[in-house]
Amino acid sequence: MAEPASVPRALILVVHGAEIFDSGEVAWLIRLLRPTRTIVAGVMARTAAEESGLPVEFDGAPPSRIIRSLNGEVILGNHAKTPESGEIFGSVIASRLGRRGLVQVECTKKAVIVWDGGDRNLGLSVAGRIGFSLEILESPPANREEERSIRGCLPGESVYVDGTIIGTATDSTVILRKRGSRIEAVRGLAPKEHGLEKLDTTCPDLATAWCKSGPIRLHPPSKGGGSAVRSGRIAVVDHCGHGLYGQLTPDCCGVLAIGDDTTAVCGHICMHRGIPVLGIVDGDRDTFLPSAFAPGSVVLEAVGERDDDLGREVAGMVGKGPVRWADWTARVTRRLGSRVRVVIDKRALP
Repeated sequence: MAEPASVPRALILVVHGAEIFDSGEVAWLIRLLRPTRTIVAGVMARTAAEESGLPVEFDGAPPSRIIRSLNGEVILGNHAKTPESGEIFGSVIASRLGRRGLVQVECTKKAVIVWDGGDRNLGLSVAGRIGFSLEILESPPANREEERSIRGCLPGESVYVDGTIIGTATDSTVILRKRGSRIEAVRGLAPKEHGLEKLDTTCPDLATAWCKSGPIRLHPPSKGGGSAVRSGRIAVVDHCGHGLYGQLTPDCCGVLAIGDDTTAVCGHICMHRGIPVLGIVDGDRDTFLPSAFAPGSVVLEAVGERDDDLGREVAGMVGKGPVRWADWTARVTRRLGSRVRVVIDKRALP
């Protein structure tokens, strides 16, 4: 058998999603393709990447923005929940790259897809090196500016916009529309009004918002060797777990997470770093995320109140100066008293 065509010496691999790390495919791609840089896009991908210990870079921007900022030979690595959803994901990214085109390694499909006139020679060489098939595809026309289609959904899955759950999919395609300062469901969604209300304050651009359906990550978090400082700054994350990484500075002694799903995401992310979380929840959890919490964590469920209101009150107790985490969580719990019940308590752990 002929030797596969060589891949470029200056190849850059942009990796999206946690599953491609959890499955071991990023390590496999790095070994076979030997990229000069491997850049991780996505919050849960970053968590999985940190747990893997692989030599990668982190960038909080969406994959399309990262790729547009790079020169040279770039490929996108992904492991979608189904071959169809992997193709849909690639078409969305390609549609945002214009004439540049895209070369996508879709591990679920075991295919290298060259989109919209992308570098076919690069696609051939990568496919030959890793033993995948080669496909040449064109992305469909973009949505109208005021609408956004989220394709590849499975009925019953949670649907996210910029990390906020806005409802449950009832069809394979969810269509959203922006009307004034509100996002509304047009088709395929059993809406969660509280989630849509959250978007009213941020009013995201539907054309560029991070939209997805299904679990954020299927793999449970792993405990790393790190541990938080006992005294320092408390990060506050209010129903926006994907923004946590920007607050995890060396002086962070813990995280106040407001919202059920935000608490699960923050616990998952912080587990590997050993950072404790104080979660304020109200039992309105929608997503499936195998979460865990570092020692020192506590989760308080509101009794007869919404986590929004109670969370804002607790956020007002954070203060501006450094605090001792154990003392602060004890003080918050005492002050709230019968207004909350403790559902998770890891403060007694070393």
